[in-house]
Amino acid sequence: MHVLVEAVVSGLILIGAFFLLVGSFGLAKLPDMMRRLHGPTKATTLGIGSLLIASMVYFAALRGQVSVHELLITLFLFLTAPVSAHMLAKAHMLRAKGERGRLPPTGGPKGWATLDGGD
Repeated sequence: MHVLVEAVVSGLILIGAFFLLVGSFGLAKLPDMMRRLHGPTKATTLGIGSLLIASMVYFAALRGQVSVHELLITLFLFLTAPVSAHMLAKAHMLRAKGERGRLPPTGGPKGWATLDGGD
């Protein structure tokens, strides 16, 4: 394999490993659920995406044909991670509203999106 391809694949693996480490550290060390949500949804998604791109480049250079599997997995992760993070955050906000009665004001006239409905 060409030295340049090996360098690109190695760089992508190192970048992916760094983002995975940062995301895992954020998941383990951040104090509450809303802050802890950013570790796996942002940094870890970038880390997995980088590793999958490294796999695409490696097997494209090795076999001479592009593998679509890694691209589909990356697309699936980039579509599902923000949606799941949004659902978890919304459930946490609704649960917090039920425990305290009201959410803290946002400073604007609208409040917390759809949560200020009929009160």
